[in-house]
Amino acid sequence: QLQVVESGGGLVQPGGSLRLSCAASGFTLDYYDIGWFRQAPGKEREGVSCISSSGGSTHYADSVKGRFTISRDKAKNTVYLQMNSLRPEDTAIYYCAATARDTIQAMCVVPLYDYWGQGTQVTVSS
Repeated sequence: QLQVVESGGGLVQPGGSLRLSCAASGFTLDYYDIGWFRQAPGKEREGVSCISSSGGSTHYADSVKGRFTISRDKAKNTVYLQMNSLRPEDTAIYYCAATARDTIQAMCVVPLYDYWGQGTQVTVSS
């Protein structure tokens, strides 16, 4: 069973930054597309940013373009989400997910992803 674990969430002020990490348990992430998703209270889960297994293709939701960056560190078997210029509307539980499917240029939609972490809370508040 594939397992991923998120970390790095916390409480930050608007305009601040956080870096989320997604680590694999018992397997290498090199062969999987990885996505970051988030869900705010009362809202549907939405794709934030996704990256292909090679790292050559990425996707960003319009709401985070220019502020968030997804990256792979294959040596550390970890995928990161660097979040800058955070806004209160970024507050949500953030989930890391993996899929062995071909997502086609890191297509970032929930149904394509099979293996989900437990989530890490990000709160942006003044």
